[in-house]
Amino acid sequence: MLEEALEHLVKGIVEHDEDVVVRRKELRRGELLEVRVHPDDLGRVIGRSGRTASALRTVVNALAGNGNVRVDIVDTDQVR
Repeated sequence: MLEEALEHLVKGIVEHDEDVVVRRKELRRGELLEVRVHPDDLGRVIGRSGRTASALRTVVNALAGNGNVRVDIVDTDQVR
């Protein structure tokens, strides 16, 4: 559920919404949601001084309820 919600939010921000991929990984300290976007959209998702990324993290943590969710944003050109 969190993956779909985060993907929907990010697709509303970016220009290349077909390149948005959200992956969920289970970690010892909680879960990680990794957001991959087109390199041209990376600045849009991060925002000025990281405000947009911070807002996305706040919304996801509110939806999660337990607060053990980390959101990382990377571009699609980085090694997978």
